[in-house]
Amino acid sequence: MQTTTFSTLADFRIVLGNMEQADQASFDAATARNGQLTKPPGALGRLEELAIWYAAWRGQAAPKVSHPQAVIFAGNHGVVAQGVSAFPAEVTVQMVANFQHGGAAINQLCRAFGTKLDVIALELDRPTADFTTAPAMTEAEVCTAISIGWNAVDPQADLFVTGEMGIGNTTSASAILAALYGGNPQDWVGRGTGVDDAGLARKAGAVRRGLALHAKHLDDPLMVLACLGGREIAAMAGAIARARAMRIPVLLDGFICCAAAAVLAQTQTGALAHCVAAHASTEAGHQMALKSLGLDPILSLGMRLGEGSGAALAVGILKAALECHSGMATFAEAGVTQG
Repeated sequence: MQTTTFSTLADFRIVLGNMEQADQASFDAATARNGQLTKPPGALGRLEELAIWYAAWRGQAAPKVSHPQAVIFAGNHGVVAQGVSAFPAEVTVQMVANFQHGGAAINQLCRAFGTKLDVIALELDRPTADFTTAPAMTEAEVCTAISIGWNAVDPQADLFVTGEMGIGNTTSASAILAALYGGNPQDWVGRGTGVDDAGLARKAGAVRRGLALHAKHLDDPLMVLACLGGREIAAMAGAIARARAMRIPVLLDGFICCAAAAVLAQTQTGALAHCVAAHASTEAGHQMALKSLGLDPILSLGMRLGEGSGAALAVGILKAALECHSGMATFAEAGVTQG
């Protein structure tokens, strides 16, 4: 597979400005088919909407999901030095090993719904800079991470899920979303790995200091990513954009994934048209992020694990929607009188 390397953020910005669009003819054909299936109009609720959305992006009136892919990106964050996590940075390395050996929740969920899982660790021995004292990444570093994410998407995939692992990354995601959408940093931070009240206050303080330090760059969403983000967050942004370039529908996971997606949405209007929010987590800022993005989650099960777990679970919902849409008989085929 040919690889792509972004040398500058300007290069990536150009790509985002020239994105693929859904196929209108397939949307129309899928809508027409849905109207002829042996059920009352709208009886399958949102499953009908999801099937038509997917059909439009895949360019088929009656598609099915056969090759879903999930990718976990892992990175370490310098802001952990501010006491923002209940766990030390070495847990990132340990959890990556767990993913690779099949022992995590995401492994079981991917297995349950026939999803290929890839795990990509990004320089875990070299955390990003502490964004309260310096930009988290240089332009070269963020471009490298975006490129890794871009190249991680399997061209044979017909549905894409991206997850993450990185101690400290809920703080980074909170800072990104506060920079992009405004509001009180205290409202964007949550307990993440399970910090106590003092840890929660440290997270909010870190976000405030980061926003103040990098204020002159925060009018550019890609610079927000560089100044406040992490390698795994940048990689997720690159992967979501690459899926769009190949017209592969995306199920967005939780809070951190949505922070990556928000960078794209704020850089280019309509950048997330190929994406659906898989679930609403209990992380404090996730529902705020979903509202800001204008996304209605498929599931709300009180999950807050990350790893892509909520999106991997929603693969099953989307598969079911498409089995109904593409496999059901029409009234004419079944010889049933249509009302």
